[in-house]
Amino acid sequence: MSSASTSRAMLKTLSVVKKVKMGKRVEKILKDKGGSTSAQDNGDDDPNKTPEPYICTGIFEADFTEFCRRNLLKDNEIPAVVIRPKPPCAQAPPDNKSKDSKDSNASKDPTPDEGVDAANQEEAPPKTYVTKDKYAYFRPVVQVEMENEDKPTTVTEIYIRGWKVDSLMVGIFKQCWPIIEKLSVVNLWNVNLSEDVVKEFASFLPQCQNLKTLVIDGTWCPEEPWSLLIGEDSLLTSLSLRNNGITDKGAVMIGKALSTVKSSNKNLVSLNLSGNKITDVGAVAIANGLRMNRVLLSLSLANNNVSDEGAKKLGEVLSRFPLTHEEVVERRKLLSEKGSPDQGLLKSPPPSRRDRDRPGSVRSSSHMDKTDKKRDKSSKKKDTKRSDKDKDDARSNRSSADAKKDKDDTTKGKKEDKWKKGGGSRTSLVGAVSQPTANASFVADTMSTKTSKGKKTSSKDKRVPESDSPEILEAINPLLEQVESMDNQLWIPGNRCLINLNLSRNKITDTGMKGLLLAVQYQITLLNLAPSPAMKGILRMSLTGNDVKKTDETYVKLQEVLLARDPYYKPPEKGGGDNQSLAG
Repeated sequence: MSSASTSRAMLKTLSVVKKVKMGKRVEKILKDKGGSTSAQDNGDDDPNKTPEPYICTGIFEADFTEFCRRNLLKDNEIPAVVIRPKPPCAQAPPDNKSKDSKDSNASKDPTPDEGVDAANQEEAPPKTYVTKDKYAYFRPVVQVEMENEDKPTTVTEIYIRGWKVDSLMVGIFKQCWPIIEKLSVVNLWNVNLSEDVVKEFASFLPQCQNLKTLVIDGTWCPEEPWSLLIGEDSLLTSLSLRNNGITDKGAVMIGKALSTVKSSNKNLVSLNLSGNKITDVGAVAIANGLRMNRVLLSLSLANNNVSDEGAKKLGEVLSRFPLTHEEVVERRKLLSEKGSPDQGLLKSPPPSRRDRDRPGSVRSSSHMDKTDKKRDKSSKKKDTKRSDKDKDDARSNRSSADAKKDKDDTTKGKKEDKWKKGGGSRTSLVGAVSQPTANASFVADTMSTKTSKGKKTSSKDKRVPESDSPEILEAINPLLEQVESMDNQLWIPGNRCLINLNLSRNKITDTGMKGLLLAVQYQITLLNLAPSPAMKGILRMSLTGNDVKKTDETYVKLQEVLLARDPYYKPPEKGGGDNQSLAG
């Protein structure tokens, strides 16, 4: 027994020795690795080392998180980027045909396993709520929507709700947003922006080429610098500034941003200013902004403090209005630039003093004589050269030289006859050049049609015909429209591009309603006299909740006129009542 116990003890000691040796080796390896990693960590934590510049990948979540860390934000301070929650989708009703086909298949080949699998494949009913951790609802997050959730580079919309966006955060957005190719909507609510932050937004938003819709609601800013968002460089087509406490101060600046005598916003289509504190002063300023603006289609001033003065001013701008002195001066400049003599297509030299009072045929004949003289001189020079050459070669080949000379004379006579025959067309062409530009363009058109009848055309001369080229409708400056002189003033038609106007929940009485009614009636009359597909005038106007009775005659008539112009209104069928009575 003693020998067995001793052998066991020896084996234990040997195993312990092996484990100790292996442990020392592992510790040595770990020490070596640990020393290298610690050296790397010490190098990374070196404050004097400048970080390498970060190149954006186009993945908003990765870029946003990296820039937050580079701005020394802790992990618990970085807002999470999450997919925007959507309401549960209603399940589609089962198709009766598919149900019948399934029942028929089941009757033909009854298998118990298929019924069990079908029961397992049924989805659970959707929930109308989502549970979160404690205080998770109040943590700042950035909600995004994507075209394809499997592809993080397809972010199309960004939503921020209920947390302050300061200068540090807008600086991070400035680096991330322009890289997102498909970003088209930015929606901010209750984000407490300052004037500097709004200016920063206005500076880099034009760099986002596909960003067209901007919503900033429920955000108060005492300086009210909202007009910077729709400057000349802005690419926004839709801007919402609801419930931002905008007063007449901000409305005046927004009106100037819409248009002035010399500039106008060319991209904004929809502007929503509902729920603010705009009075008649601000409404008049916005109406003045619509004088030279022919791009805005929808304007909302709902739930403000607009009364009759602002309504009448809007009606004046929508019907017709007199030009101010500054506008008249600018109109004369535009007309002078438009009426400046342009170079014709043929670019003929200006006539001399002697030829100014002569008809075009006389000038053309003198011009033809000069060209004939030049041609005769050139022909004489050619003849002398040929004669010298003939003298040198007369000894060797006299007979052949005489034959060539006779041939040259015949060709020369043919060329001169051809030139004299074509003199009539040339004189008519030169005479047409001296006529007004309309005739010159007509001549140029006829020449282009003649040349197009040729059989062989080179690739360089091939041009797209005018009928195949797309028609581009250029916006006409309102100052160049047809004017009407009344009471020593120049009157022009008003804004007929605005099709939707929301003035509900204001303080407009029957007096303001009369001005709006006259504006709509004027637009209808003008549209009947000169139909225009691009300028149809007001089609929808919301006026509910104002200081006017629903039974007021002007209000009722205005509603009837607007109802006939509403594109979404479907009148009842004429024979509906008769058919019902006959059926009864």
